[in-house]
Amino acid sequence: MTETITPLKARTTDAPPSLGGLGLFTVLLAAALPLIDFFIVNVALPTIGHDLAASEATLELVVAGYGLAYAVLLVLGGRLGDLFGRRRLFLGGMAAFGLTSLACGLAPSAWALVAARVAQGAASAAMLPQVLATIQAATSGQRRAKAMGLYGATAGLSMVAGQILGGVLVAADVAGTGWRSVFLVNVPVVVAGLLLAARAVPETRSQRPEPLDGPGTVLLAVSLLTLLAPLTEGRAAGWPLWTWLSLAAFPFAAAAFYAVERRADRQGRTPLVPPSLFALVSLRRGLVMIVPFSIGFSGFMFVIAVALQEGAGRGPVAAGLALAPMAVVFFLVSLAGPRLVARYGTRVVTAGAAIQGLGVALMALAAWYSWPDLGLVELLPGAAVAGAGQALQLPVVFRIVLSEVPTERAGVGSGVMTTTQQSSLALGVATLGTLFLSLVPGLGMRDALVTTLLAQLAGVALTGLLSLRLPRTIG
Repeated sequence: MTETITPLKARTTDAPPSLGGLGLFTVLLAAALPLIDFFIVNVALPTIGHDLAASEATLELVVAGYGLAYAVLLVLGGRLGDLFGRRRLFLGGMAAFGLTSLACGLAPSAWALVAARVAQGAASAAMLPQVLATIQAATSGQRRAKAMGLYGATAGLSMVAGQILGGVLVAADVAGTGWRSVFLVNVPVVVAGLLLAARAVPETRSQRPEPLDGPGTVLLAVSLLTLLAPLTEGRAAGWPLWTWLSLAAFPFAAAAFYAVERRADRQGRTPLVPPSLFALVSLRRGLVMIVPFSIGFSGFMFVIAVALQEGAGRGPVAAGLALAPMAVVFFLVSLAGPRLVARYGTRVVTAGAAIQGLGVALMALAAWYSWPDLGLVELLPGAAVAGAGQALQLPVVFRIVLSEVPTERAGVGSGVMTTTQQSSLALGVATLGTLFLSLVPGLGMRDALVTTLLAQLAGVALTGLLSLRLPRTIG
């Protein structure tokens, strides 16, 4: 009798959590929401500015406030999931995302919108790290490889789809809501997501949860704020003294953060970002590659939205749909990514960089020869080729970064990766966006766009070179 009961008990109490198909769909839906909302406002900003009488600097805060809160709190969100349970943080973060989206959609003034966007970014930071950590903890082997490939495809598609969706919703003026619909659309999606998550997402947590790292959390926040705040707001604010003081403080804040984390790591505690984690070659080299890729991606998305609307005179729908070929091809090619990686290894990433570079060059030529008649047809060849190249890079690099991270550190690893990606997305808008807007008065819209695309092309070349240092196979 003991023999029949004991194994059953072991199976029911010790069986590892498993993420089924419905659960995977639910967490991928949650992964799409924060990235869509980072980009969805790009084509809505002119309408928001007109409706709320917002200055350019305030409009930039609508974008930057979300991005800063999101980037600063991501690693903390991952640690909280490890400590209190990832499903619990996932549900709480998703509910908060829905409520803050509602607050954005109902905002009576520009500053109320900025405040709601900051809160929305914080909610995203609680929700998103649980997605990758749950995949890491509740899948294994080929199922994990497939799930990670789908996560990467979802992330890339969401960034393009957000801009397309934003243009469609603004132009549709659903029930007279205008730009507000780009935020209100999240509410029913979140309600559906919560119902699905309560049923299909398993609870996971670290087997050895560590207490929160207060000093590390504060110093990471200070480091990211001193870098990203002046870069995102500096140009619109006229580069006042605080921006230069903030940039000067960044290396000291970053050095202090590293020193505190290294000391905690050596003492056997688990700091917010364990320096020992970077001993993993796959994680370290993958993160380095994410930086230029994400800077170029977000910078391009911001610049093309401004150029098509303010320079080429396209409406929000036309400006958004001009990128539809990129989204469609990205999705289709990303589905073939796992098979290509199984056959050719990570050299697929190098090939993807070369293909993306060709696409960016084609778009630069289209802008040079077709301006101001630049739209879907003119951008189609370059956008489609660039989308194919991006699809061969982003999903694969995500898999590489987390391939060797232990399950008990899944929340920390996913938090570090998403923080790197989000900070780089914010840097892309700040750097390439600032370059473009600074060149427009002297060169004109066309030449400024072409110059910025050439700068992005240099970044693509850098990602290609960095990809040569990736491990040849993925564990």
